[in-house]
Amino acid sequence: MQTHELVAHAAHSPLGIRRVEAKILSMTDAWMRVRWRIDGSEKLVIPAFAGKGRQDDLWQTTCFELFIMPRDGTPGYSEFNLSPSERWAAYDFDDYREGMRQRDFAREPDCSIRSGQSITIFDAALPRVQLPGPPCSIGLAAVLEEEGGVKSYWALSHHKEKPDFHDPACFNACLARTRAA
Repeated sequence: MQTHELVAHAAHSPLGIRRVEAKILSMTDAWMRVRWRIDGSEKLVIPAFAGKGRQDDLWQTTCFELFIMPRDGTPGYSEFNLSPSERWAAYDFDDYREGMRQRDFAREPDCSIRSGQSITIFDAALPRVQLPGPPCSIGLAAVLEEEGGVKSYWALSHHKEKPDFHDPACFNACLARTRAA
């Protein structure tokens, strides 16, 4: 599957991060696997392990986000927040930032993070049965906090003065129907 280079919002420059990529690794009947790669992550703040569980406001520190909008002509979409702490959140929206409600998840996502000298890899596996099905438009994003509270906001694209991962114009990657592996 295609690797997508994310761009930092111009109003929030990173301290040392040079590049962020995101990729849907695989889609099976059971799981959707997603990976984010951060280059220049020496000063990245990684939230402490908290164990699996739902938690709001994960975006206030390092957090990885996936947005899925089915291509059925309706404006609704789903948001998934995934933290290196293993906490997660899932929401459904009826329209742009309207009608927000928690998305039910019977089986929690699996998350892992590995850091090397200057590269960090964050992997997430989300249960397929609990995700909107393809074909979909997707948005891949990350809030990355570095030492000193410096936050940068990374997405496929930015179209507003302030970072806004919910902007449908940012959902510019495609998730097509594929045969299950």
